Amino acid sequence: MKSRNIFERDRAGEEITHQDEGYYKIRERIDEVQKILFELNGNYHTDEEIRNLFSQLTGCVVDPTFRIRLPFYTDFGKNIKIGKNVFVNHGCTFMDRGGIILEDDVLIGPKVNLITINHPLTPRKRHATVSKPIVVKRNAWIATGATVVPGVTIGENAVVAAGAVVTKDVLANTVVAGVPARVIKTIDDTGDKRF
Repeated sequence: MKSRNIFERDRAGEEITHQDEGYYKIRERIDEVQKILFELNGNYHTDEEIRNLFSQLTGCVVDPTFRIRLPFYTDFGKNIKIGKNVFVNHGCTFMDRGGIILEDDVLIGPKVNLITINHPLTPRKRHATVSKPIVVKRNAWIATGATVVPGVTIGENAVVAAGAVVTKDVLANTVVAGVPARVIKTIDDTGDKRF
């Protein structure tokens, strides 16, 4: 049986340390991303140029309907998947080593943090990392300054209120708020059908 490389182990949620064989490849990727981010955030670009740079960052061509306001921050880039008609507002941080999927029609407010990486609680292991994916389903909206932690799925049409810290999955058609986030209302999906 072939052993998994460092990227496969990281995406599978295994504990990763600086001493692991191949860790230097993660470090090289992070350095590569910083160069792209410097160009993306450091100069004026047209929407098409931004999409081209973002495609370089993720390694996948993003749809022409994708819009983003800069600056934008990420640690890895290659594990971000973006659907159609997605909008990401300024000042967001996507730490994506565990994988981030934004399905079609997702709205991400300013200064939102999608964090897929964590550390073990045990003090002697605290410098290790463990990654888990974040999935934001179709037509969900994450409002200003919210933080979503590793392993969380935000359901279709859900809303995460400004400043919320989401530590558990959010059901479809619900609004969550607070720290930690909890359901404060459900959404009646019988109204406006713009999407």
